[in-house]
Amino acid sequence: MASVRFTVTPTKAEDIPGLSDTSPDVSSRSSSRVRFGSRESVSRSEPLSEASGAVSTSLGTAGVETPEKSTTAATGAVGDGFHKDLNTYINNSNCVDDDDFYDRNLALFEEEMDTRPKVSSLLNRLANYTNLTQGAKEHEEAESFEGDKRKSTKSPQMGTFMGVYLPCLQNIFGVILFLRLTWVVGNAGVLQALCIVFICCCCTMLTAISMSAIATNGVVPAGGSYFMISRSLGPEFGGAVGLCFYLGTTFAGSMYILGAIEIFLMYIFPDAAIFVAEDENDEAATMLNNMRVYGTCFLALMAIVVFVGVKYVNKLASLFLACVVISILSIYAGALKSAFAPPHFPVCMLGNHTLSRHKWYACNKTIQNNETITTTLLWQEFCASDQLNATCSDYFTQNELTEIQGIPGLASSIILENLWSSYLTKGDILQKTSLPTVSVSEAPSNLHPYVFADLTTSFTLLVGIFFPSVTGIMAGSNRSGDLKDAQKSIPTGTILAILTTSLVYLSNVVLFGSCIEGVVLRDKFGDSVQGNLVVGILSWPSPWVIVIGSFFSTCGAGLQSLTGAPRLLQAIAKDQIIPFLRVFGHGKSNGEPTWALLLTAGIAELGILIASLDLVAPILSMFFLMCYLFVNLACAVQTLLRTPNWRPRFRYYHWTLSFLGMTICLALMFISSWYYALVAMLIAVMIYKYIEYHGAEKEWGDGIRGLSLSAARYALLRLEEGPLHTKNWRPQVLVLLKLDEDLHVKYPRLLTFASQLKAGKGLTIVGSVITGNFLECYGEAFAAEQTLKHLMEKERVKGFCQLVVAMKAREGISHLIQSCGLGGMKHNTVVMGWPQGWRQSEDPHAWKTFINTVRVTTTAHLALLVPKNISLFPANSEHFSEGNIDVWWIVHDGGMLMLLPFLLRQHKVWKKCKMRIFTVAQMEDNSIQMKKDLATFLYHLRMEAEVEVVEMHDSDISAYTYERTLMMEQRSQMLRQMRLSKSDRDKEAQLVKDRNSMLRLTSIGSDDDDETDTGAATGSERTDRVHMTWTKDKYLASVRAARGHGAATFEGLRDILSMRPDQSNVRRMHTAVKLNEVIVNKSHDARLVLLNMPGPPRNTDGDENYMEFLEVLTEGLERVLLVRGGGSEVITIYS
Repeated sequence: MASVRFTVTPTKAEDIPGLSDTSPDVSSRSSSRVRFGSRESVSRSEPLSEASGAVSTSLGTAGVETPEKSTTAATGAVGDGFHKDLNTYINNSNCVDDDDFYDRNLALFEEEMDTRPKVSSLLNRLANYTNLTQGAKEHEEAESFEGDKRKSTKSPQMGTFMGVYLPCLQNIFGVILFLRLTWVVGNAGVLQALCIVFICCCCTMLTAISMSAIATNGVVPAGGSYFMISRSLGPEFGGAVGLCFYLGTTFAGSMYILGAIEIFLMYIFPDAAIFVAEDENDEAATMLNNMRVYGTCFLALMAIVVFVGVKYVNKLASLFLACVVISILSIYAGALKSAFAPPHFPVCMLGNHTLSRHKWYACNKTIQNNETITTTLLWQEFCASDQLNATCSDYFTQNELTEIQGIPGLASSIILENLWSSYLTKGDILQKTSLPTVSVSEAPSNLHPYVFADLTTSFTLLVGIFFPSVTGIMAGSNRSGDLKDAQKSIPTGTILAILTTSLVYLSNVVLFGSCIEGVVLRDKFGDSVQGNLVVGILSWPSPWVIVIGSFFSTCGAGLQSLTGAPRLLQAIAKDQIIPFLRVFGHGKSNGEPTWALLLTAGIAELGILIASLDLVAPILSMFFLMCYLFVNLACAVQTLLRTPNWRPRFRYYHWTLSFLGMTICLALMFISSWYYALVAMLIAVMIYKYIEYHGAEKEWGDGIRGLSLSAARYALLRLEEGPLHTKNWRPQVLVLLKLDEDLHVKYPRLLTFASQLKAGKGLTIVGSVITGNFLECYGEAFAAEQTLKHLMEKERVKGFCQLVVAMKAREGISHLIQSCGLGGMKHNTVVMGWPQGWRQSEDPHAWKTFINTVRVTTTAHLALLVPKNISLFPANSEHFSEGNIDVWWIVHDGGMLMLLPFLLRQHKVWKKCKMRIFTVAQMEDNSIQMKKDLATFLYHLRMEAEVEVVEMHDSDISAYTYERTLMMEQRSQMLRQMRLSKSDRDKEAQLVKDRNSMLRLTSIGSDDDDETDTGAATGSERTDRVHMTWTKDKYLASVRAARGHGAATFEGLRDILSMRPDQSNVRRMHTAVKLNEVIVNKSHDARLVLLNMPGPPRNTDGDENYMEFLEVLTEGLERVLLVRGGGSEVITIYS
């Protein structure tokens, strides 16, 4: 039994025998192909020859040889065997012999092995999968293997703790915890603060659940939330939300830098301020200017660090995280210590008003020293001089100074006072209501050392300021490419990090409310405790632990934001879904996003110029909330659609949780700041629409596409429930385009006219037919379909493309008319071109196909539009400033003639044209009454048009009409004789050709009606004959028959000269001539003439005469639209 051996050699696609340039496999796939060469041996048990051994050896060592050497060895061994390129699905590096590519049990599938690999090969390919690095091309577009040149990549080894948990902790804990959480607790109270923290943590927890479901639904290359959203909801949503997430990350960098500057200038080195206020009222503005200058310097320094190398940022990440952990632990240690030994930070109170303690320390009005009473610095703040008889503030005079402990300790009952909210208005003095006070009429002055509220607070404001402290949950998914088991680590690490941070935040709210005095909590900058950081005075062993730790942690978070944001922008730019961002996809040779870093620094500078942490925080809250909203939406959509590919390994999700998370995100957006929310949504909508209209088309298998399919299915089923009402009728157009030999559209202006008619509304299907065998013409058909799609895009036609391969054009057109569309979304109107030059053509195939199409549309009850002289129709760039659209309403066939001008005038090309309607009155008609009735009808149709009734009197048939008819019939008869003669000549040529062959087998089965009817087929095209053995008798008989038929032809010519025209044809010609005279007289200067199209004759012998009648009817008119209704009413006067 013969055995088959196969050789594998890497070659180029163009070197493969049998592959043409038009092959669809070459055009649509990678150039890597698999070809099989076979060679029979003498017997099955015969040992391998030396040549066979050479082949096996060359294949077995492919991993160490160069491709050139392997090719030479394999080719030399096989001789003339086929070359075969390596397939991307098959890993041949471990091959022992060439049986790895072929199995006797799979011989049935060997010809498809290049597109449908063996399961073993596929599994081997998947086993070698490696995640891509962030910013690289997508995994589905980057699977290019260059034989043995593949580089071995280091497999990811990071686990849940180091790869997800710690990065999430570092990104979640931030500046808000150290600078604003105490202030949130003091204003909102413990209960409302717990509510704020709980709502924000619930939002991130529900988002993390949805994110875990998406992240575990298959392998997720590094790309974070942008990758998940774009691949789940499509490029439009992905691009919009990706840019919002990028802006949020960039503004987060601004917030962290502002936080670091606030710590530096207020708590570490206050004397470093460049601008010093000369007046108490200018302190706030001066501080903002200092923040802007130092913030810009810090931003430039951090951008340089990121530009020089991200590796330095990654190395410092552990140090920054250690600072955060140590700072948090010091808070817990200080809270526990305060239970038995609270730190001494007294707060000076004047009555119940809190005093700032920056410039003085003694909380007394006077000091008695050796029977001498002297005034204190505090006295000088409220009095005109330091004398005891000086004029002082009434409130200072009538109220006593007291000192209270700023940190009463955990064992005190201060939490009872801090349970409830104490919201303040900007300019209010911080007060402790439980202390006695004497009210006075004078208003407090900024000149006095009170502690004032710098911001009007509310629950909604505090939500917006606190929310950034719970963001950062995407840090684990961003590192999915570095994880050993991303589908296990991302859910576990992210959820554990959220639980940890939530517990820390909730416990800190309780600890702050239990240990710190309320007025100190509401003191944002620690003025009442000598300018110390409020959370720092609680910490142990020293406030400097918190100050230094928070400073470095905010700097590290800022560096992380400036590192991540440019890479996110680079990933979006490399997807090429937003054209104007493509430049930011480039970077340094090592892939670092240089241009994206510059843009990120520029946007971050805008946040720096705001210079207020409390104003920047709500901005980035909006962007993060929008991102989280769409993560939840993506999970909910995928779950509800139940797409076959939606199989997450993370099982603890439900669409109700996703919708709840989405609702919380939306509510938090408007709770925080309704105007910021509207601006963020407006930005997202603008980006979405930009990508939709100008972005690159991407197919990522997203959920929105699945949602569209479900909605389309539902809508199509609804359309099938009942017949379409006349009021809802609109032309659903099938445009039949003709292609030339080079597969170019012969009359592209036909599609232009269809676009003007539709104006972007309704269904448009562009169809064409290629003659031939589908198995042989697939590549040609694919190229033609692409040509049609490019033309549709150029003409801005929104619709579908349908191309049919058929043995005959008329059959293909019939198939298109019958089968295009789906359910209720089927075409009801056919637009086709007029067969130009049909009289001069010896081949009647074109006009016979035209008439056959008219018959098919009539049978299918479809409307038909035939623009004549289509090349003279206007392009979309041409605008008629004046002119008329004339409608010649000869017969009523559903109102198409009325509706079409109205639709055309919706387009800018025809908008300024006026509509005129002409109808024909016979002798027995009352033309005056007809005009009134027609005007009334148009009034009820809500259409404006001039009305005119043209009277056509009975007249005798003119000699011109008679002669025209006679010439038409003589021409038709002569052409028939000429075609018969041509057919005889073809038969003789075929006989001579057959004489030189002994036997020829051809296929039988093609229809011969076109061949006998039109005589268009040449000898090489006639495939319906069976040629038998040649004999001399058959040849002589064929010659005699041909000569006899030639004599009959000459007799036919004599009959032509003596023939008389048929009377029915004379009558039809008379109608065409008379109507043409009237139409040319009235509408010779019209921009467009719409005319009822007569139906074709029932007897096919009169087809050529029918074409002549249409030609006469439209002579002398520049642009004509022949209209034939589908038999149903398309317009109504009723509402």
